Amino acid sequence: MARLSNGIALLVALGASAAAAQDRAVTIHAGQLLDGRGGSARDVTITVTGSKITAVTKGATTPADYEFGKLTVLPGLIDSHTHITAHFNKDGRASTQGESGETKGVKWAENVELTLMSGYTTIQSMGSDDDYVLRDAIASGRLIGPRLLTSGRPINDPKMTPDAIRAYVRQSKANGADFIKLFASESIRDGGGPTLSDAQVQAACGEAKAQGMRIWVHAHAASAVTQAVNASCYAITHGFLTTQKELDLMARKGTWFEPNVGVVLQNYIAHRKNYEGIGNYTSAAFESMIEYAGKAPAFWERVHKTKGLKVISGGDTNAGAEGNNVQEVIFRVQNGQPAMDAIVDSTSTDAEALGLGQTVGSIVPGMEADIIAVDGDPLKDITALRKVTFVMKGGKVYKNVAK
Repeated sequence: MARLSNGIALLVALGASAAAAQDRAVTIHAGQLLDGRGGSARDVTITVTGSKITAVTKGATTPADYEFGKLTVLPGLIDSHTHITAHFNKDGRASTQGESGETKGVKWAENVELTLMSGYTTIQSMGSDDDYVLRDAIASGRLIGPRLLTSGRPINDPKMTPDAIRAYVRQSKANGADFIKLFASESIRDGGGPTLSDAQVQAACGEAKAQGMRIWVHAHAASAVTQAVNASCYAITHGFLTTQKELDLMARKGTWFEPNVGVVLQNYIAHRKNYEGIGNYTSAAFESMIEYAGKAPAFWERVHKTKGLKVISGGDTNAGAEGNNVQEVIFRVQNGQPAMDAIVDSTSTDAEALGLGQTVGSIVPGMEADIIAVDGDPLKDITALRKVTFVMKGGKVYKNVAK
């Protein structure tokens, strides 16, 4: 497990005093409240005591501690798929080779703070043991950032035997992983083909279930998605090469599906000069990603119109997209999904998928006080979610620039 470098140790010490817990009941008056469960109401007061929401009542309290009568208040947003430690180096390249621990620490601290200030109070990060130190520093209050869940290092070796995979799942749990990440197909840059046998996928998902852990399966190919569904895997991410047949299969089986349509490919293309020439970020791969990005709207239309499909909101947010997580939500609405549905997906639905449905994702009494305010009405203009003026996480205020 990673440990704090001297550089990040200083940062977390400074961050500890940045947000003090509320030691009394405070009130937030919302001109419009979106509760995260599909409800909308005007002129509502939320009472927060300690870290919890203790009341939601009609009308204004005079004076409210936070007067947001001209704003929209909603739960803190959730991104179910990030790579929070990824960043560009001093030369603007998507590589950390040769970087010192202090340099990495500063970048990690920047990433988590940017993410929180953009309105994301909970994220799930996939693919790095470095996440552990960030998760623990944030949870202890030593660093400013969103609530963080991590898989640690994923299972990404197609040569592993089923027994080795089961052992890896058990070791990940012992290491403190919140869930398991399994690669069952190639990257879309390499064609997205399947990489594992049925026995390997069954070993990973079966052992995760036996250990009481969720598992996210990276799968693009239709056959890889089918493997994962038939193995009763918890959630599938990407699925860009699926057909309606696989979408319907996931819906029937109750498998969570996390398509990544609004951030990941667009971010790579926008930052081509930062990525091209590193690993499988080849010229041919970029031409392929441009082609797939052009197909994303049609793919998303099939997904969100599939009856009964349990859709998660995750961006696969990577280096270059720090603080831009909300573009996933914006893309979905601008390409056909009703705004309220997209907001529910990125709050209470994501919370349920992450095993936090009784903790965050909704503004109702008893939930953690993860609350944001935005300037505008996202039901009329989803880009209002970019205008975050207030961020509270667990009853602590981290941002308040409301006018």
